[in-house]
Amino acid sequence: MPHIPLDENLPGITGILNYRLDAALPIRQLTQILLRGESTLTEGEREMIAAVVSNGNECKFCTAAHTAAAAVLMGEKETVEKVKQDISRAPVSAKMKALLTVAKATQENGRNVTPAMVAQARQAGATDRELYDTVMIAALFSLYNRLVDGLASVTPTEPAFYERLAHILKDKGYMPSADRYAGLTG
Repeated sequence: MPHIPLDENLPGITGILNYRLDAALPIRQLTQILLRGESTLTEGEREMIAAVVSNGNECKFCTAAHTAAAAVLMGEKETVEKVKQDISRAPVSAKMKALLTVAKATQENGRNVTPAMVAQARQAGATDRELYDTVMIAALFSLYNRLVDGLASVTPTEPAFYERLAHILKDKGYMPSADRYAGLTG
């Protein structure tokens, strides 16, 4: 049961953002820029960063939501599942392994990102912008994870909910709209 009154029809972060729309708008705008804006990282790769960070923070809602979103955007589920289990053995490029390692370090504590990690990412082809975006996504999703768990937001257990949410995130991104969550629950 949530610690504050949240709309039961808007589980996870959606209900929390709906609680304070004035605070939600800039967070949604930042999320839209980082996960759907111009980038040399694909939308699937950026969702994978969100999934790995959320998994590391043990946030069930965000892990399920962004694992599903990454899978929908990438057209398959296996890669994101393997990345969550073991970055070093996952079927992703050396650059993505290095960036995901930076994301995990950021998720644990920003000071855990070492010059060696950054050098390895650069050696694998990561740009400064990709490093920036990776750290920003990791920090933003750590915030989201703490909001969802700290306010005890509703976390659906049915995989079908996350599949529907993934398609909404793919098709509509992160900005609010009147019909945004039509058909999400139920």
